[in-house]
Amino acid sequence: MSAWADTSNAPDPARQQALLHLLHQDCGACHGLTLKGGLGSPLTPQALSGKPMENLVATIMNGRPGTPMPPWKPFMSEAEAEWLVQWLQSQKPLDPNQ
Repeated sequence: MSAWADTSNAPDPARQQALLHLLHQDCGACHGLTLKGGLGSPLTPQALSGKPMENLVATIMNGRPGTPMPPWKPFMSEAEAEWLVQWLQSQKPLDPNQ
């Protein structure tokens, strides 16, 4: 079973939609609206492959000092950041209407 299939810690559906909206609107501003890269690196399943979950979550939560990547800790929990990473790694297409 993949990590994506484990929904025991998944945010409720309304929060999932809010997180996906944030991903598209805010993260997409730097990582590209299709998340294939821009000012920030790509957030595609291929680009994230092999990167440890805890490192990706730490980057989301704490940002990257000295770069434009801000900390998102004020806007989401660590569990929500983990859910986003799982979503990004799942190869689900990003719906631009979210």
